[in-house]
Amino acid sequence: RVCMNELKDYACVVSDVIDLTGDDKDDLQRAIALSLEESSRAFRETGITDEEQAITENKASLKRTHTEVWSDSPNPHDRKRMENCPVGLKNVGNTCWFSAVIQSLFNLLEFQRLVLHYSPPARVQDLPRNQKEHRNLPFMQELRNLFSLMVGSKRKYVDPSCAVEILKDAFKSSESQQDVSEFTHKLLDWLEDAFQMKAEEDREGEKPKNPMVELFYGRFLAVGVLEGKKFENTEMFGQYPLQVNGFKDLHECLEAAMIEGEIESLHSSHWFTELPPVLTFELSRFEFNQALGRPEKIHSKLEFPSMLYMDRYMDRNREITRIKREEIRRLKEHLTLLQQRLERYLSYGSGPKRFPLADVLQYAMEFTSSKPVCTSPCGSEVLSCGFDLFTLARHYSTAEQGPSTPPEGLALALALTPAPSTQQRVPIHKPFTQSRLPPDLPMHPAPRHITEEELQVLEGCLHRWRSEVENDTRDLQGSISRIHRTIELMYSDKSMMQVPYRLHAVLVHEGQANAGHYWAYIYDPHQRCWMKYNDISVTKSSWEELVRDSFGGYRNASAYCLMYINDKKPFLIEEEFNKETGQMLSGLDKLPPDLKAYVKEDNGLFDKEMEEWNTLQARKAQQEKLALAVATAATAAVAETTATTTSSQPMSTDLAYQSPFTPCLIYVCQAIKVEYTRLLRFSQEDTAPGSDYRLQHVIVYFIQNQAPKKILERTLLMQFADRNLGFNERCKSIMKVARAKLDLIKPEEINMEEYEVSILKHCFVEALMYLIYSYQYNRELLVKGLYRGHDDELIGLYRRECLLKLNENAAGMFESGEEPEVSNGLSIMNELVVPCIPLLLVHDIEKDLVSVEDMRNRWCSYLGQEMEPNLQEKLTDFLPKLLDCSTEIKSFHDPPKLPTYSTLELVERYSRVMASLSRVPADGR
Repeated sequence: RVCMNELKDYACVVSDVIDLTGDDKDDLQRAIALSLEESSRAFRETGITDEEQAITENKASLKRTHTEVWSDSPNPHDRKRMENCPVGLKNVGNTCWFSAVIQSLFNLLEFQRLVLHYSPPARVQDLPRNQKEHRNLPFMQELRNLFSLMVGSKRKYVDPSCAVEILKDAFKSSESQQDVSEFTHKLLDWLEDAFQMKAEEDREGEKPKNPMVELFYGRFLAVGVLEGKKFENTEMFGQYPLQVNGFKDLHECLEAAMIEGEIESLHSSHWFTELPPVLTFELSRFEFNQALGRPEKIHSKLEFPSMLYMDRYMDRNREITRIKREEIRRLKEHLTLLQQRLERYLSYGSGPKRFPLADVLQYAMEFTSSKPVCTSPCGSEVLSCGFDLFTLARHYSTAEQGPSTPPEGLALALALTPAPSTQQRVPIHKPFTQSRLPPDLPMHPAPRHITEEELQVLEGCLHRWRSEVENDTRDLQGSISRIHRTIELMYSDKSMMQVPYRLHAVLVHEGQANAGHYWAYIYDPHQRCWMKYNDISVTKSSWEELVRDSFGGYRNASAYCLMYINDKKPFLIEEEFNKETGQMLSGLDKLPPDLKAYVKEDNGLFDKEMEEWNTLQARKAQQEKLALAVATAATAAVAETTATTTSSQPMSTDLAYQSPFTPCLIYVCQAIKVEYTRLLRFSQEDTAPGSDYRLQHVIVYFIQNQAPKKILERTLLMQFADRNLGFNERCKSIMKVARAKLDLIKPEEINMEEYEVSILKHCFVEALMYLIYSYQYNRELLVKGLYRGHDDELIGLYRRECLLKLNENAAGMFESGEEPEVSNGLSIMNELVVPCIPLLLVHDIEKDLVSVEDMRNRWCSYLGQEMEPNLQEKLTDFLPKLLDCSTEIKSFHDPPKLPTYSTLELVERYSRVMASLSRVPADGR
C-alpha cells in the first residue's frame, strides 16, 4: 500500500487503465510492475545502466568485504551505557540507513510497545504456509530482540546484524546503501504483514484491525476532471512523497503536491480525508541529469516547521482553503508588481551597472555642494604661488653646478601649478613642462559654469527628490512586508489550527545521489531536547544544529524524511505505567518475560566481560608493583658496584696523548666508521615488524631513503656529541671533538627540514600507522594523568596532515586515469584513509571534522566531471565507503614495536635522561 501519486498519471494515459482504488493487491502490483518496466525502458533508451541491476548481476565481482571492527574498545567500561542514556546501534557495513529509521520508530513509544509485545500466530509452530511467514516472522523476532536490548541493555550500543541480514536478503542490491526509501517501505510492509497474520488469527470472522495500518497509513481524496468528466477517488497512502526542487518551505511543497494543475486533459487536486497518527513525508532530493546521464542530489534549502498544522489540506476545509488560496494568489500577484516597482528604485539606470536611485541623487547633491579650487584661469594666489615655484625651479636649472633635479615635493608642486605669464617664464626641463595639468582643471569634480542662484535651485530640487525617493522606497518595502505577513498569517486563525502535528524525527542524508551517510535527529519529549542518533553515537543536540544539517544549503547534508506525530494523540510518546502501583515502567520492567530473560542473559555476559577485565587489570597492577620494587633494589646495587669500579680502575693508556685534539679526532673517525658500518648492515637486513631497526636508530631510516652523506655525517656527529655519553675523560674528549666538527658544518651546506619533508612525501603510508596508534595510546595515557602523555593537539595535527596528504596523493592517482595508478589510489583510500576517518569523527573535534569534509568533497567533486565508464563505475563503488563512515572504529595491523626492555634498563635510561636535563622532575611528571 504505497501512495500512488507517481503511478496515477501513468495509469490514466495507458490504454489498459488499471483500477487503483480497489482492494485488489494484484492490480496494485501490476501497476507498480508496469511503472518499473517503463522506467527501465527509459534507462535503456538513454543508454544508462541501472546501478542496482548492475550490482546485482555482478554481485560476485563487486561484493565488498567490510573491515573488521577494532574490538570497539578493549576496555568494556568504555562501552558501558550511561544511566538513562539511549542505546546506539552499531553500523555493520553500509547500514546507517537502518540505524536512522529504526531509532526514529523505536522512539515512538506506541510502536515500541507494539513490537515488544508482539507474539507470533499459533500456526507458526507448523510449517510456514508461504514465503511471507517464513521471512517476516523471523524478522519480527529479531526486531523484538533488538528493541529489548535498546530498552534494557547495559551496553552503550548493540549489534543489529541479525535483523539487518534478513532485510538485506530481500533487496536486489544488498550491498547498496542508497535504497533507504525502499528499505523503509519494505520494513513497513513486513510489519504490516506480520501484524495482519496475528490480527486474522485473533479476530476470526471479523474484519481484523492492523495496528501498523492504523498507525502509519492515511487516506486522501483525488478530485478532478478527466476529459471533461468529474471524478473522485479515495486512495491510501503511507509515506507521502514531496518534490523539493523549486520550493522554499514544506507548505509550498504540500501546496504543489495537493494541486497538481493541468496535465494534458487531467486536472485534479488532493484533499486528505484521514491523516495517520504518524505522518511521514519523503523529500525527493534526487533528480536525473539527462546531460550527464546520472542522478544528482538537490542541495537547495528547504525549511520546515517544528509544529505543522494540516487543516488547510483537509477535505472538510476544502471551501475555506480554496477561498484563502485565491486570496493568496491575488496577494502574490500584487506582491510581484510591488517588487518590480521597488526594483526600479533599487537598481536605477540604463547601463550594465545600476545603483539605488536615492544614492544617485545623494551623489548628485554631493557634486553640487563641491566648490572649485579656482574660479578663473589666473587667480592672484595661483600666480603668486606659481612665481615663487618657478623662481625656485630656475634656481635648480641655472646653478653653477649645472642642471639638477628639484626635490620630490617641489616637483609635485610644480606639476600641479599653472604656468606663469610669458614675461615670467624661464627655461625649464621639457618633461616638467609637459607634465603640468591644464590651468583651468579643478582639484576634484565640481560645478564651474553655474551661478549661485542656479546652484541653490538645483540643490533644493535634489534634496526634495531624494526625500521623495526614500519615502517611496520605504512605502514599497512596508507594503511588501505587510503582504508577506498577511500571507504567513492566512491560516493562523483558530479554525485552521485544529490538526496539529509535532515534528518527531528528521532523517538526514549527507553526500551525493549515489552515496552518502544517514543519521537522525529525534525529539525527546521528557528531556525537552533534540537528540542526534548517529549509529553508535547518541548525543544531545539542538534545534539550531538540526536546522543547519537538515534544511539544506550547508555542505552536502539535508533532510530526506520528516516524521510528524499528531499532537492531540499523546499515547504515541507516553510512557507505560504499572496498573497496580501507578509507577512508570522503565528498563527491564517494560519487557515481556521472554525478552526480559534475553536481555538479562546478554547483560550477564557483559558483566562477566567487565569482571574479567577488572581481574586482569588488578593482576597487571600487582605485577608492576612487584617489578618496581625489584627494580629499585637492583638499581641501588648496580649504582654501588659502578662507583666502586670507576674509582679503582686505572686511566687507560689510550688517553695518555700529548695533543688534546689529534688522538680524539682519530677516535671520532673510527667510532663513526664502526657505527656507520653497523647501521648499514642493519639497513640491509630483512626484519620482522616487531624488530624494525628504523625504530632503534634514525640513520637506518636515512640510509634506506638515500639520504645525502652530509646528513648522515651530521646525524652521527650529533650522536657522539650527546652529553649523555660523557662517562669518562675519553668520552668527554670525543664529545668535544664531535661538537667542534658539528660547528664546522655550515647551515647552507645542509637543509635538514627540506630533506625530512621529501622523505615524508614517500612515507605517508608508513607513517600513518604510527600516527594512528600513537594518538590512540596517547589519549589512553592522558586519561590516567595530565602529564602521562604528550600534547594531544600536536599528534592530532600530524595525523590530520598525513591523512590529507594521502587523500591528495590518492586523488591525483585517480585523476591520472591509468589503470595501475587508479587501483593504487583507491587501494590507499580503502585500506588506509577510509578506516581512519571514523577516528577523526569519534571525538567531534572541529579541525578533524573539517578535514574529513575536505577529503569527502575532494572525491565528490568528480561526480560532475566527464570520465571513462570504468572510472565512473569504480568511483560509484568507492564513494559509499568514503561517505558512509560512522564513529565505528576499524582495525589496523599492529605497528612495529620497540624491543622490550627490562624494568632495570628503563630505570637506568630514565635516570640518564633526567640527569642530562639537569633538573628534578615535578610532582606527577
